[in-house]
Amino acid sequence: MVVVKTCAATEQARASMVLMSLLALVPVSLVLTFIGAPPWLRFVTSAAAVAVLAEWIRRGTEQLARHAGATVGGLIMVTLGSVAELVLGLFVVASGQMAVVQAQITGSIIGTSLLGLGIAILIGGLSRQRQTLKPAKAGLLSTLLILSVIALLLPAIFDYTARQGHLRDVRITDEELSLGASIVLLLLYAGNLGYTLVTHRDAFGDEEADAAPAWGLGVSLGVIITCTVVIAMESEFISDMLIPTAGALRMAPEFLGVIVLALVGTSADIFAAGWFAHRDQMALALNICIGSAIQLVLVVAPLLVLISAFMAKPMTLVFVNPLHLFAIASTAFIVNAVARDGETTWFEGLLLVGVYVLIGLGFFFIRPA
Repeated sequence: MVVVKTCAATEQARASMVLMSLLALVPVSLVLTFIGAPPWLRFVTSAAAVAVLAEWIRRGTEQLARHAGATVGGLIMVTLGSVAELVLGLFVVASGQMAVVQAQITGSIIGTSLLGLGIAILIGGLSRQRQTLKPAKAGLLSTLLILSVIALLLPAIFDYTARQGHLRDVRITDEELSLGASIVLLLLYAGNLGYTLVTHRDAFGDEEADAAPAWGLGVSLGVIITCTVVIAMESEFISDMLIPTAGALRMAPEFLGVIVLALVGTSADIFAAGWFAHRDQMALALNICIGSAIQLVLVVAPLLVLISAFMAKPMTLVFVNPLHLFAIASTAFIVNAVARDGETTWFEGLLLVGVYVLIGLGFFFIRPA
């Protein structure tokens, strides 16, 4: 047991050293912007910098949660867990690229649920015949994901039905419907907090809830605040370079939103899930991946809609591209099918990654505008 803990501490120290060195991407992106480097190069370096900063925010949030205790700490973890996605999405909204923001939401959901969970299952399953987790917990998480996705897709279905003439005398606009749906989603999120952190806290507790913090309280807060400010700065660079980069690479901006921007915000969750799966803590990996997707649906998407309304650049939850609807809905049902039995094998992880690649190819072949 002592040897295992020592090896884990050594691996964590190495990971921290790598992350520390990757912070050099921040000044590199600033220099590239100052000298007027090609847009695609500035876009890539800023996106990579945000991914690294998102991991530091995750670590700072984890340490802050350990200072706060189990219940309050859980609230902190789920509240600050999607800061990078929210900040990046707000800057893309400010640039007027609403379709790209919707693509980012879609990409984040499939990125954590298919790619992230698939990689975690692969990492954990290659050295083990199977990994197990509580079927009740897995079933609850996958059911919550399905219900959340249905609520997210309802505005698009309503809009499609109205445009086909199946509904008469529609007295609500897409913006008004999205605002109403966003309020409902946030209320569902409040209920989800009460469910997971209060009434059913034991069922959703993780194995490291009682671990002692490695950072001081001031350090944890400083890391979170500083990284959030720098992410905001880098996000402005990314939003400015989005269209030029898409043109230079001859790709649709929507593809960059689904794959690149989405992975920028969710990379920290993907790496964390892989780490826990490697340590045979598949329950934590599942909680991170599916919990992140649920939070994107119930928090990030509604907040983007509400804040964009105050910015006079209203964004809606009406996904016009049917590929978005298919990707989100199929992801929820596939994850439910894989996780519900409480067992995972490496081949199931491979299947999840394969589905993600196929969906990504679908977006890749969208013709640039």
